Amino acid sequence: MKKFIKTAVAGVVLAGSTLLSAQSFAAESTLEHIISSGEMKVCFDAGYMPFEMKTKDGRFVGFDIDLSKHMARSIGVKYVPVNTAWDGIIPALQTDKCDIIIAGMTVTPERNLKVNFADPYIVIGQSILLSPKLEGKVKTYKDLNNSKYTIATKLGTTGAEAAKNYIPRAKLSLFDTEVDAVLQVTNGKADAFVYDFPYNAIYNSQHKDQLKHLDKPFTYEPLAFAIKQDDPNFLNFLNNYLRQIKGDGTYQRIYNKWFESDSWLKQVQ
Repeated sequence: MKKFIKTAVAGVVLAGSTLLSAQSFAAESTLEHIISSGEMKVCFDAGYMPFEMKTKDGRFVGFDIDLSKHMARSIGVKYVPVNTAWDGIIPALQTDKCDIIIAGMTVTPERNLKVNFADPYIVIGQSILLSPKLEGKVKTYKDLNNSKYTIATKLGTTGAEAAKNYIPRAKLSLFDTEVDAVLQVTNGKADAFVYDFPYNAIYNSQHKDQLKHLDKPFTYEPLAFAIKQDDPNFLNFLNNYLRQIKGDGTYQRIYNKWFESDSWLKQVQ
C-alpha cells in the first residue's frame, strides 16, 4: 500500500512538473520578446489618413505612428515600422513578422476570432464621399441602396462590409487602396465612396469641388491595437498604457496634432 501511494505521489509530482513547464512555456509573452530583442515591430498599411502615411521623402507619419513610437519609447525599445498590405496584415502578425498591429483596425467579431484586441483607443464610423451630380438627390446612405448606383471602397475593410450590409442593392467595386477607390468617384466611374470618417473628412477638404461629403457616420466602429491570442501580459500592458496616456495628456496632444490641424498635409501631398 505504501509503495502504491509513493508511486502515485511521484506520478502527481511528475505530472504537475510537466504541467508547470507547459504553463511556463505558454505564458511567454510577446512583451517579453519585445524587451529582450530591444525592438517593437508594428504592422500598419500606409495610406490611411491621418493614421499612417508616407511622406514625400519616404518617412512614415501619422496618429498611429506617433502612438507606436511613444509606446516603444515608454518601455525603452526601438520602434520598427512594418508596412504591410491590408489583406495580409493579420497573417503577418500570426507569423511573427510584427509584434502588434497598430493600424486603425476596427474591432469586429470575425477579426476577434483571429486576434485579441486591447481596449479601443478611438471610435469612428463610415461616411460617404458622393459624386456632386447626386447632391440633393442622395441625402443618406439609404438613398444609395439602389442597383443604379455603384459604390467604391477598399478591399478587406469595414467600408466594404458596411456597403454590403447597409447598401446591399448597390453595385460594389473593391480596390486595393483607398486612393484607387475614391478616384473612381472623382473620375465618374462610381457614384459614392464608403470609408472611415476621418479619411473622408480630410480627403474632402482637399477636393471640395469634386466631392460632396455626407459627414454623419452611419456605423459604430471602435479601433484597437491587435495582438496574437492568449497573451494576457501584453494585453494588460496595452490597456494600462492607454489609461496612462489618456490620463497624462499625451494622447490628447497626439490627437490634436493629427485631427485638429492639417499642417501635416504638406508632408504627404
